[in-house]
Amino acid sequence: MKKISVIYTQNLQTKAIHERSGRVLFTEAPVDNQGTGENFSPTDLVVTALGSCILTVIGIATKKYNFSFDGASVALGKTMVQDPRRIGAIDMTFDFSGLALGDKEKKIVEYAIGNCPVMRSLHPDITKNIAFNY
Repeated sequence: MKKISVIYTQNLQTKAIHERSGRVLFTEAPVDNQGTGENFSPTDLVVTALGSCILTVIGIATKKYNFSFDGASVALGKTMVQDPRRIGAIDMTFDFSGLALGDKEKKIVEYAIGNCPVMRSLHPDITKNIAFNY
C-alpha cells in the first residue's frame, strides 16, 4: 500500500521518496516556524498540490473539448492563521492571457477548477481567493 516514504532527516527537514518513480522531494519547517526557507514547507506543498491539480484537471478538460491550454499558469500564495496553526486562505491568480479562450472555453476552465480533487479535499474554513487574467 506504501506509495510515498517520508523520512525525518535533521533540522526540521524531511525527505519524501515517491515509490514508483524514485523521485525525491525535500521539505522543512517554514521560515516563520524555525525553518531556513531552503525547501518547500508542508503547507507550501498543499498549495502547490492545489495549483498542480487544478491545472491538470483543466488540461484534461481541454483535451476533451479540443482546445489549447499550453502555457497557462497559476500564481499561488497562502496565509497562515493561529489557534490552531493552519492555512487560513489560499490566493490563486490564473494567467490565461496568452491563450485564445472564448466564453465557452472560459466556462469549461472555470468549471474544472471546482472539480479538482485537492480543492474538494480542502477544509471549507480555508478561504479560496481566485482571480483570472484572460
